[in-house]
Amino acid sequence: MKTTPEHNQRIAKMTFASVFPHYMTKIEKKGRTLEELYEVIEWLTGYDKDKLEELIAEKVTFETFFQNATLNPNAELITGVICGYRIEDIQNPITKQVRFLDKLIDELAKGRQMKKILREA
Repeated sequence: MKTTPEHNQRIAKMTFASVFPHYMTKIEKKGRTLEELYEVIEWLTGYDKDKLEELIAEKVTFETFFQNATLNPNAELITGVICGYRIEDIQNPITKQVRFLDKLIDELAKGRQMKKILREA
């Protein structure tokens, strides 16, 4: 699927705070922990738990969330299909970064080993 400018704009303007509870529910239903969720998000963005809680309280958009993040250099190793989109084909940087995060959370929920999720050797 190709992303449209409207789709990219909608993703960029969504707040991280509105999506985070869904991430929590998804991973907890599959027996994973909040600590693991925080670890995955910190690996991708550089944000620790305290900073994430601050960003949630501020209701920052995904655009702001990722503009201020320090993206892990191995993030480009995240590939595959998520939400019907092939990650490596997404051109818009914010949409691609949101899909990176979605893919990591999906892998966590599916029970993948943490070292594989975090793209370690």
